[in-house]
Amino acid sequence: MTGRSKHVPDPESFDLLIVGGGINGAGIARDAAGRGLSVLLVEQEDLASHTSSASTKLIHGGLRYLEYYEFRLVREALIERERLLGMAPHIIWPLAFVLPQMNSPRPAWLVRLGLFLYDHLGGRKKLPATKTVNLARSALGNGLRPGAKTAFVYSDCWVEDSRLVVLNARDAAERGAQIETRTRLVSARREGALWKAEIAGDGGTRTVFAKGLVNAAGPWVEDVLQRAANASQDRGVRLIKGSHIVVPKLYEGEHAFMLQNPDRRIVFAIPYEHDYTLIGTTDEPWQGQPGKAQISSEETDYLCETVRRYFAKAIHPEDVVWSFAGIRPLYDDHAASASAVTRDYVLDLDGGSGPDGQTRAPLLSVFGGKITTYRKLAEHALEKLVPFYPGATGDWTAGADLPGGDIPGDDFERFAAELAAAHPALPAALIARLARAYGTRATVILGNAQTMADLGTDFGGGLTRAEVDYLAGQEWARSAEDVLYRRSKLGLHVPPGTAKAVEAYLAAHKS
Repeated sequence: MTGRSKHVPDPESFDLLIVGGGINGAGIARDAAGRGLSVLLVEQEDLASHTSSASTKLIHGGLRYLEYYEFRLVREALIERERLLGMAPHIIWPLAFVLPQMNSPRPAWLVRLGLFLYDHLGGRKKLPATKTVNLARSALGNGLRPGAKTAFVYSDCWVEDSRLVVLNARDAAERGAQIETRTRLVSARREGALWKAEIAGDGGTRTVFAKGLVNAAGPWVEDVLQRAANASQDRGVRLIKGSHIVVPKLYEGEHAFMLQNPDRRIVFAIPYEHDYTLIGTTDEPWQGQPGKAQISSEETDYLCETVRRYFAKAIHPEDVVWSFAGIRPLYDDHAASASAVTRDYVLDLDGGSGPDGQTRAPLLSVFGGKITTYRKLAEHALEKLVPFYPGATGDWTAGADLPGGDIPGDDFERFAAELAAAHPALPAALIARLARAYGTRATVILGNAQTMADLGTDFGGGLTRAEVDYLAGQEWARSAEDVLYRRSKLGLHVPPGTAKAVEAYLAAHKS
């Protein structure tokens, strides 16, 4: 008796396999998919599950980088700042920063010179220029300790960092990219002009082929290089932990503070989720293998001490309501201190024509980078890769709206008001939050709903079944943490039991 052999499907084949679902991986996937390339992105956990959700949440030029003569980086970041503001006005908005000169280790003339350069390096158009204020006579000084006088006020932008990652992945998917979370690269090796890769996800391990491999694994960039047989590179990564604390609101107002410490480090105090103030960041060398980072007691003390140095309301470790930490994979430029390590990025390309005349499949590894410059980094990455793909089209992402960002005239306030008018019986706070988080895509969640009951189960804090279904179906959310702390910050607002209820719901409705 002869048995019938079981059919084994042919391995999938892509133009580009991208490893890493942080901001750089998602940005490269979006750019490549928009050029007509077939893309597979794999992320071993959730999108933005590490570094890209643990930032200070700023789109900024990096004022302090001028001290290290990083003029190219600052100029590029300032140009990108205004581009991104136009691409996603729902999750990115202007933010004024007050820079008090009390306790400053830098003379006022030097700070003002730096701000003059900051105003003019990037061709500022949308944000206001720097001004000088007397804090003793200005509402901008409220909450500070007595004695605060001169301060400079400049502008940068706030960003919902993890949402920026998700929106890039969403746009990539809508342009044909395949996004797979909870899927890791097991191994990869060149076979002729292709990469043969083994990837492992919920469905087991499978083989895929790709004409090119992008290593955007962030802190795991060197680990991926070790998994890619026959890959060569001479770059290094330096892992730096940055930690933040969240405390009850320290002051009234929508402005932020840039605080200068005696050790010349910078700490920001930023309005956060209406009721809180975000304080950060630290710069601590990370030893050992990358993994889940947590703030140390020493870092908490450092940030609390910074607040006490400037604010009338003293805070202590027991006042911290939430903290988060991330590992920043900076390019190793051998700087003496963690704070001085460059925030610029380096793209290392391994591949091309070998000495035998044979084409070796490209491997592009990303070292360093910052959220503000992710779009330009992706564009530069594709410049290096396009020669391997003769059919790829040209640059396109500059000015292309991200999902939900197609708000007429970039007028968010008008859009939010019109959304509220279309749903008059729904809570104003809910509509405002949905408008901010999803922009024009909020209409997909709301549909024709006129009452809370129309949106299904209320899990608490205004989180409804309609929103959870959207996050699971459109944004790859698969756990309560994905929903409550990365797709939103509702974890700070919902009552006890919400996380458990969301987890049970997602498990029961897993596709």
